[in-house]
Amino acid sequence: MSCRVVCISHATGAGGEEVGRLVAERLGFRCVDEDIVADAAARGGIDPGDVADEERRKSVAMRLLDAMAHGGGEAWAVGGSAPLLAGEELGTDEVRALIRETIEQTAARGNVVIVAHAASWALPAGPEILRVLVTASPGTRAQRLSGVEGLDQKQAARAVKDADAGRRDYLKRFYEVEEELPTHYDVVVNTDVLSPEQAADIVFRAASA
Repeated sequence: MSCRVVCISHATGAGGEEVGRLVAERLGFRCVDEDIVADAAARGGIDPGDVADEERRKSVAMRLLDAMAHGGGEAWAVGGSAPLLAGEELGTDEVRALIRETIEQTAARGNVVIVAHAASWALPAGPEILRVLVTASPGTRAQRLSGVEGLDQKQAARAVKDADAGRRDYLKRFYEVEEELPTHYDVVVNTDVLSPEQAADIVFRAASA
């Protein structure tokens, strides 16, 4: 098996988390999602639970920036060189470096499925890394979100729209991606027509090739 790291990017409501978990089980890999946030948050002096709770509603970029600007007073600068003073903010470049370094360290251990934070963009291209996008139509995603979150259809549609906007902002802000394209990924699976198990099987086969 040549692939040691599977990066799964996903649209809200597309089922990327479940696909990632299933892929990790089949490969015998670790599955990392909120752990990336928790690690980066801890190093930045933020409460990991606080970040995780907001994950689905705000991009991690904005959440980390907000947390550091409003209460992350004891946060350490990237690399642990010096603590920030109370009220002092980490800039976008520092936050980006913090997240990127965390992802790189996770990937360096190998045998991992990363389902978080545009990891596909943070890691250099190579035969050991498989980049996957799990997506679905806005209507399907809103319907799923409605069932999981207990939202009405209008609220769910708004949540999907807001999440998509946050994702676009995150990619543009952190990785200067003007438009995310299917060709940015090695494998794209559409869970409008594929079950999580079927999608995971496709990714598993690609990672095992």
